[in-house]
Amino acid sequence: MSEAYMELGSRVPAFDAEKTRDGVDEEYARYPKLVTLGGDHSVALPALRALHELYQKPIAVVHFDAHCDTWPGLKQEDDEYWFSEQANYNHASVFWNAAQEGLLANGSCTHAGLRSRLTGTSFQDYENDVQQGFMQIEVDDIDRWGVEGIAEKIIARVGTKVPVYLSIDIDVLDVAFAPATGTPEAGGWSTRELIRILRGIEGLNVVGADIVEVAPAYDGAGEPTSIAAAQIVYEVVTSIVKRGLTADANDSKAQGHHLRDEL
Repeated sequence: MSEAYMELGSRVPAFDAEKTRDGVDEEYARYPKLVTLGGDHSVALPALRALHELYQKPIAVVHFDAHCDTWPGLKQEDDEYWFSEQANYNHASVFWNAAQEGLLANGSCTHAGLRSRLTGTSFQDYENDVQQGFMQIEVDDIDRWGVEGIAEKIIARVGTKVPVYLSIDIDVLDVAFAPATGTPEAGGWSTRELIRILRGIEGLNVVGADIVEVAPAYDGAGEPTSIAAAQIVYEVVTSIVKRGLTADANDSKAQGHHLRDEL
């Protein structure tokens, strides 16, 4: 998959990067922006490998999820029966593996919407995050800071220059809004809250994104999960386009001080 991402990411954009409007980073305009739909969250790893190769620098990750996805995998001495090198590449270990490969901008990455641990009663998920330089935003933090406060914290953490990979696991939403996913967790954000946060971080230098863990076979008659995922894709793509067309992408409005409130 990394080769496929490299092939797509290396294509010449449909416009001349040298003729982009003032205020738009030339590096930002140089490569196509890839948005992946899934499916298993492990698709983020080959995307990060390709982006690291294209931009020749570590990539900051802004990760919306109920879980950290920094599980280090099984050790042979802990579980010899289930252990294998291949098994340690999965949806729960994607960012652990990315960090081990040097793909992540340590100190600029953020999790948002956390409310569960993949390691059961252990806090290993969170301890691994500290080692890898992730900032953690819990789901309940929205009650203290609001959507605007969360957006501002993400912008302050990541900045508006570093290349960002935006990774959105649909289980960041509450099961009332997105039941069709592999590891649903109660108590998540609403679709409206997530969309407003995404609009508040439009100033990020997003060079790639994914919306993953959508399982349509588990959806209800009204297909709420697929509808929510489609709207999230729309928000991400339009934000990327907006940054590419707007000369003041890094001004105070882009940094989340004036959230759009169409919802």
